[in-house]
Amino acid sequence: MTQSVVVQVGQCGNQVGCRFWDLALREHAHINKKGLYDEALGSFFRNVDSRDCDGGASVVGGRIQHLKARAVLVDMEEGVVNEILQGPLREMFDSTQLLTDVSGSGNNWAVGHMTYGSAYREQIVDKLRKASEHCDCLQCFFLIHSLGGGTGSGLGTRVLSLLEEEFPEVCRIVTSIYPSAEDDVITSPYNSVLAMRELTEHADCVLPVENQSLVDIVNKIKRMSHDGKPGSVIKSESTVISGQGGLSGAEKPFDAMNNIVANLLLNITSSARFEGSLNMDLNEIAMNLVPFPRLHYLVPSLTPLYTLAVNVPTRRLDQMFSDAFGKDHQLIRAEPKHSLYLACALMVRGNVQVSDLRRNIERLKPSLPFVSWNQEGWKTGLCSVPPVGHSHSLLALANNTCVKPTFMELRERFTKLYRKKAHLHHYLQVEGMEQSLFSEAISSLSSLIEEYHQLDATRGRFMPDAPRLSIAV
Repeated sequence: MTQSVVVQVGQCGNQVGCRFWDLALREHAHINKKGLYDEALGSFFRNVDSRDCDGGASVVGGRIQHLKARAVLVDMEEGVVNEILQGPLREMFDSTQLLTDVSGSGNNWAVGHMTYGSAYREQIVDKLRKASEHCDCLQCFFLIHSLGGGTGSGLGTRVLSLLEEEFPEVCRIVTSIYPSAEDDVITSPYNSVLAMRELTEHADCVLPVENQSLVDIVNKIKRMSHDGKPGSVIKSESTVISGQGGLSGAEKPFDAMNNIVANLLLNITSSARFEGSLNMDLNEIAMNLVPFPRLHYLVPSLTPLYTLAVNVPTRRLDQMFSDAFGKDHQLIRAEPKHSLYLACALMVRGNVQVSDLRRNIERLKPSLPFVSWNQEGWKTGLCSVPPVGHSHSLLALANNTCVKPTFMELRERFTKLYRKKAHLHHYLQVEGMEQSLFSEAISSLSSLIEEYHQLDATRGRFMPDAPRLSIAV
């Protein structure tokens, strides 16, 4: 069995991470009735014998002694991490996994990336090494951060480049929360574009999640619960919307949105944690879904999404597959069916057969425009353990050119500020920050958009296979 380490950076990264650990524990507790430390738990948790003075890990198969999350928590403000340490998850983490400061990054990418990145470089590397040394077979780093603020975008992407430097062979999957256009951080377009360059250069896969999409989903769930239909009330133990879905007490302001992202992570890691008839290795996501190294932005959609939170009739299996390709279930506002698919992964959980998978792929295929040279670009995984309270679920990850409008909107917002050189002095007074980094970042984003644009232009064009060489005998 392999292990993965979760790296949570900044306020948003740590809040999402907190929900992930909360719901992951709930999921394992639901399945692991005997209280034994098994391989499923071992993938994301260490079992530490508290009687052992050096905190040594106990073996797989023994009793659960003291679970520690395989995680590194970084934030340049203490608030969120302190909240976690005072909450029900406090036993999951110890000082070797935590790194905080008191002053924050002031919504400035340069402060996070340059100032704190340099000041804390050795400590960050040390904590990452310690976390990796506790793994027998480290397979993946999951980085969770947001792009709008200073610490998540700046220090988060600095940590990403350190991961590539120190662990070049280990897969780096990044969950990035993109700010909405009405974001209250005035400098978020700068922070996002500067961070995007780093994500394009140093990540193996990026799962973009838009703040606005999460808001829309949560609002729709609330509307569904108030529309007066009998039985359509929010489930008290829901993993999507209720803060009471795991160990935590009362719901906090962003819990509903953070739970959706936590569910994305629960689904993407399910194959690594549980048995299944068609196991999908985390390394295979990048290997199969990323034909061009820079085009590694994968649109996530999750289903069931609304029935997870609201007591409405469960969707039929085939309907679940259709939902996964509908706009309402995507965590980014985009039009994949009007764009081009480079590849697509379907990660299914629960009592689903391979034949169900094949049938649905054949059914949906004609309506999904795939690039001509990768018509068979499907990757599938079947995990036999469903989410708590459900018979099945599906996560679709689409490598699709539909991310282009999101990036274009970001470029536009960046250009509006940059044209006037607004707020630029806050960045340029940070040691190590030069104006050339702005122009490099925007040119990196523009060339990314252009690459997607060129692929879009091939849509509908059938390219026959190149003639094979005939070998003279």
